[in-house]
Amino acid sequence: MHIANITEAKAHLSELVRQALAGNDVIIAKGDQLLVKLTPVEQDISPRRGGFWAGQVQLHDSWENMDKEIEALFERSLVESDDAS
Repeated sequence: MHIANITEAKAHLSELVRQALAGNDVIIAKGDQLLVKLTPVEQDISPRRGGFWAGQVQLHDSWENMDKEIEALFERSLVESDDAS
């Protein structure tokens, strides 16, 4: 286990990261207080597959109408904000 103070960590961060990636415990401390531990991020190497939610999501029949209503609200708010200027 390697314990580095903040000053050392700033000066030698690349080396400390290399040590952590190699499986060594790297701790950064301030004085006698241990603050953080450097650990490698676990990579998700599983391939992503499309269609994971297929058949599980349903759209409301009037979703297109709702979209038009929302668009109209945005348009109206733009017109009203222009009038206020």
